[in-house]
Amino acid sequence: MAVDGVVLDEVKRARLAGARFGRVVELAETTSTNKVAVEEAGRGAPEGLVVVADYQSAGRGRFDRRWEAPKGKSLLFSVLARPEPGELPPGGHHLAVGALSLALAEAVTEVAGVELALKWPNDLVERRPPERKVAGLLAEMGAGDAMVIGAGLNVAWAPEGATCLEELAARPLERGEILVEALLAFGRLYGQWDEVRDLYRERCSTLGREVTVTFSGGPPQVTGTAVDVDESGRLLLETAGPGGPATVVTIVAGDVAHASVGPRVF
Repeated sequence: MAVDGVVLDEVKRARLAGARFGRVVELAETTSTNKVAVEEAGRGAPEGLVVVADYQSAGRGRFDRRWEAPKGKSLLFSVLARPEPGELPPGGHHLAVGALSLALAEAVTEVAGVELALKWPNDLVERRPPERKVAGLLAEMGAGDAMVIGAGLNVAWAPEGATCLEELAARPLERGEILVEALLAFGRLYGQWDEVRDLYRERCSTLGREVTVTFSGGPPQVTGTAVDVDESGRLLLETAGPGGPATVVTIVAGDVAHASVGPRVF
């Protein structure tokens, strides 16, 4: 991998010394940090690798949507985890994504003084209307036990309909500071799954609201009330059948749209 420092100086790197997720490789440009991390996992890279890029030419979101941002305007990174057998419950990648989402939200509050909400399954949004998107995450399984989680955080730019941290904070921000705080927080949370579930429930703006879930190439959309996340971090949706009792449906993956009502109070 061609290395070119773009985010971290030596002082920031020193703060990550010994951290579980602290071996940071910086790229000036790449196709996508997830792709690089998955490839490095296939070559045997150990847990803790973090790939950061100043620009992605083929960044991806969920359902293979493109993630585009001008050079130097976003924090784009991926982390490599290798869960031990039994360390994650079946399908527990949702919990790992939740842990990184919480860590990123914590870092944003620490550095920018901005509090964000979590939108299931993998977005960070404004806490108040219009709840514009600020960040998105994407988990991918690599070779063997490898799991890669990528994050794209709008720092100084945002696509139409979204917003960025500098707009919310009303001041310039350092991407490196946010990255360091997020990686340290992720290391503290990773493996503490009971704590992750509790914190996720507290910060998830999806819970307690009427939502519509749309699936990619799957069954028709489902509408109901998001009542909880289960032990693996999957969304539990209560739906009312025509003339029948309410049924709780487990949602593993899908696009969630909140009803146009006020935000959840938390």
